[in-house]
Amino acid sequence: MRRFDIDATAMVLIDHQVGTNTWARTTPLDLLRRNVVTLATFAKGTGIPVVLTSSQETNVEVQGPLMPDLAGILPEAFAARVRRQGVVNAWDDEAFAAACRATGRKNLVMAGVTTDICVVASAISAVEEGYDVQVVCDACGSTNPIAEETAWRRMERAGVRLTGTGAMVAELAKDWASPAGAVAFPLLTWSLAAVVVAEPSASALPLWAASTSTCRPS
Repeated sequence: MRRFDIDATAMVLIDHQVGTNTWARTTPLDLLRRNVVTLATFAKGTGIPVVLTSSQETNVEVQGPLMPDLAGILPEAFAARVRRQGVVNAWDDEAFAAACRATGRKNLVMAGVTTDICVVASAISAVEEGYDVQVVCDACGSTNPIAEETAWRRMERAGVRLTGTGAMVAELAKDWASPAGAVAFPLLTWSLAAVVVAEPSASALPLWAASTSTCRPS
């Protein structure tokens, strides 16, 4: 299969919401957030179009809003996000599918929560429509390993490629000495360092509320 190029690729991030993220028990929350921030920041820095979507944001006690990190990194995409009212397969939401088509890109980098519900359905539907899709597995997560493994198998059988954050960013950057490489290398260095600063107040907050602090590279 062909490698992805920046000028032919769009980034699609599905349901990375402050409450929904806590359902991703197969991926540690800090790792999940760090990888989503890496993907979003790389897309911003290289001009890759980004489509964001959320599900039932007004259900604040369960799902809540999208990660505030995304609002800071991608304010325009955040404002234009597709707020689904309950459609599980995002591709079945005409506004979401139209936003993906409007990017004009045939390569889609996808990630979201949960892998086994929203991501698997959206990725397979996109492939069925003729898109080349890579799912970034460590920017996704499911409630348990069996659900996660089953989703990976379903996607691979349908023609979806599976990858990781570092591998995807490196594939798109291609050359550390290029402008894209200048964006990618510091991000991957930050991400791989995996420095997590504990917040003293976090333990006093609900799990999803504790996830809303900024997790962007300085």
